[in-house]
Amino acid sequence: MTTFLILAAVMLAVALAFPLIPLLRKRNSGGGAAGVDPRRLKALRDALAAGVIDEAEFKAKQAAMGEMPASATVRQGNRVGLWAAMAVAVLMPLGAILLYPDIGEPDAMDPQRWVQQSASPEHEAGVDMDQAVAGLVAKLEANPDNAEGWALLGRAYQSMGKFAESRDAMKRAHDLMPDNHDLTVEYAQALALASEGRRIAGEPRQMLEAVLKDDPDHQRALWLIGISDYQAGNFVAAIAAWNRLLPALPAQSDIAESVRAQIAEAQKLAGIEPPASPPAAAMPMPAPEAPETQAPAAPAASSGPQLTLRVSLDPSLASQVKPDAVLFVFARAENGPPMPLAIQRIAASELPTTLVLDDSMGMIPAMKLSGFPKVVVGARISASGNASAQPGDLQILVSGVDTARKEPLDLIINSVVP
Repeated sequence: MTTFLILAAVMLAVALAFPLIPLLRKRNSGGGAAGVDPRRLKALRDALAAGVIDEAEFKAKQAAMGEMPASATVRQGNRVGLWAAMAVAVLMPLGAILLYPDIGEPDAMDPQRWVQQSASPEHEAGVDMDQAVAGLVAKLEANPDNAEGWALLGRAYQSMGKFAESRDAMKRAHDLMPDNHDLTVEYAQALALASEGRRIAGEPRQMLEAVLKDDPDHQRALWLIGISDYQAGNFVAAIAAWNRLLPALPAQSDIAESVRAQIAEAQKLAGIEPPASPPAAAMPMPAPEAPETQAPAAPAASSGPQLTLRVSLDPSLASQVKPDAVLFVFARAENGPPMPLAIQRIAASELPTTLVLDDSMGMIPAMKLSGFPKVVVGARISASGNASAQPGDLQILVSGVDTARKEPLDLIINSVVP
């Protein structure tokens, strides 16, 4: 800060030099020696040279001119120059000081702010995204009947992990276009992401079923219905939904391969043997039919990675935890989508605690711990109950955690979200 003030003083002095030096120079050169007006003296000399007056008259007039006081015009010009110089010297820095808090950014010189910004890997992208969202919100305030605009805002919030805001924006879009199946499915997904446990059940499930009743081949609805059945442990129904989806997908596409992988996973969990020799380019297998007496299979114990986490709170932050605060413990891809691969939600009052993250704790089967070698593991205490980070939340993030890790990992919540 001291360096900043010194540099500011030097820059101010240089800036003042430009208007002050000409003003002061003009004042000092305003009159000739002994108060003689240089313009009148030049006119007298020109008259002598032209023969209008003789030498004796020239000397007499010159002597008379030297006894006269400086002209009022010159004195007035000197006074104006002096006052102008004083005004510039005082008002220029004073104006800068008074205006800077309003149009400047005093916090920019705060070293702590530099540390916080440089420590945030999402700072640059986050600022751009926040600005884009703010601009979209402003447009929607002026045109609140723009359903596509609300849907775009909902998608933007979802990509930022702001699931409650995404849900609210998608509701506005759905209310404006309730018969649009695509918006209905997106709203159902937003409702599920914003719910506790992120399960596609209840109202979101009913909305998806209504869409499939009108449009049995709606691809996104089939995918999400399959996820809903998978989450509920009804693997046979999940297989059936995803097998209905497969014919609409390009056979060799990545998404088709992903759906086939999920079908195979569901078959494994349901205890269903896949065909011995599936066709090479794979038209999907017909949905297997369960015996009428077979009950829905219960979720099997996860056979993939299991991260054991011992979570505690730094005693210095204990006073900042509200009684109804919520603890989120999660893992997300180190280099990949921001959506958690596994997450648990418990009351913050249960700290310290030990828990396990595994493949069964993600929302989307294709996004789970076993699909990533390295993850970011975090624990966050949220006063609002929102899963996305809010200013004032308490958290700890640990990068580069190997998903094959066997020994417990200690997470001590010791920082405040800026």
